[in-house]
Amino acid sequence: MGDLKRKDPEIFKAILDETKRENDNLELIASENFVSEDVMEAQGSCLTNKYAEGYPDARWYNGCCNVDIVERIAIERAKSLFGAEHVNVQPHSGTQANMAIYFAMLKPGDTVLAMDLACGGHLSHGHPHSFSGKFYKIVSYGVNRKTEMLDYDEIAEIAKRYAPKMILAGASAYPRSIDFKKFRQIADSVGAFLFVDIAHIAGLVAGGLHQNPVEYAEFVTSTTHKTMRGPRGGFIMCAKEFGKKIDMEVFPGLQGGALMHVIAAKAVCFKEALKPEFKKYQAQILKNAKTLCQSIAKFGYRIVAGGTDTHLFLVDLTDKNITGKDASTFLDRADITINKNLIPFDSKSPFVASGIRIGTPAVTTRGMREPEMKEIARLIHKVLSNPGDEKVAGEVRNGVKKLVKKFPLYKGLIRRLERE
Repeated sequence: MGDLKRKDPEIFKAILDETKRENDNLELIASENFVSEDVMEAQGSCLTNKYAEGYPDARWYNGCCNVDIVERIAIERAKSLFGAEHVNVQPHSGTQANMAIYFAMLKPGDTVLAMDLACGGHLSHGHPHSFSGKFYKIVSYGVNRKTEMLDYDEIAEIAKRYAPKMILAGASAYPRSIDFKKFRQIADSVGAFLFVDIAHIAGLVAGGLHQNPVEYAEFVTSTTHKTMRGPRGGFIMCAKEFGKKIDMEVFPGLQGGALMHVIAAKAVCFKEALKPEFKKYQAQILKNAKTLCQSIAKFGYRIVAGGTDTHLFLVDLTDKNITGKDASTFLDRADITINKNLIPFDSKSPFVASGIRIGTPAVTTRGMREPEMKEIARLIHKVLSNPGDEKVAGEVRNGVKKLVKKFPLYKGLIRRLERE
């Protein structure tokens, strides 16, 4: 990046500073991860130059012979990974993948049954300011007030009451496993399509550590980052009979030219996920999440839903006299990155929140295991039990520095960048 440093030092410095931040911080945001250098190389390639509107062998522009190969490889790898009949790897994001399903299969005003955002659903599952909430009649299901877990009998009753055309399963802040077979039964009972968003748990599914919805749902969407550890982007899997309709909705319906450099990075990500070590990595994510969750609980924090079956968990801070917003701010000052999050039946606004969400994909990528999770729990507790104390924040920063030094993220990259 020597040329960039000389020609655009402001952008170079921002990139260098972000490289340092990622290396020096404890990244515990559940939706973030660190890609391999192979993924970054593919995404930083000359494929960014090629306009490729359309699909392999059916492009608007000429000169797509090489990017056609890339897209076909990405599709076939995703099919192998998840057992899907049809795959579209072009969506620029998970939300755009979701949008394609809505637009292809529903009419404005149709009823959709989806998870309440306050109980763990995603913005594209019906938030009033999202396209989903604006164009469709969203009926929400939540979690049981006592267990804070999905109540499938209650969901079935809601489905019978409102007769939705589509039922959406999946979440961005639900710590327990989801039974897609039961969702299939509920959808069949009311004649609805089943649409599953596995953006958060796709890596667990690919590793065989969570039930695979492809077996049960007409439509499955995901991102390629988070637990998949690939580039930021989305993809769609569906039954073969819906393939053409979905493809038409992605292009020309919602997007123009595909981002071929990102699709190349997705292909690399899928290949990495097909390797045996990827399953071991996903298993360690789960071990780390359980250990970190249990370790924080030992310090007297209430864990939403009593624990976790996935890569993430929620901590209820209601009785700690600190909001999720303040907790995330104080932890950030100590070089620990998490996010504020609503808890089920939260009395606070989403901008303040009563809880925090913690995930383990990124620290697991660094090679951390159970002993490090116990130390991370101790550091988090030290900050939250002394909110706003700058001396404590400094002590925790030093603790973080010692910990991350044992698990360097970019090894010699920072030194090389500084020498450029």
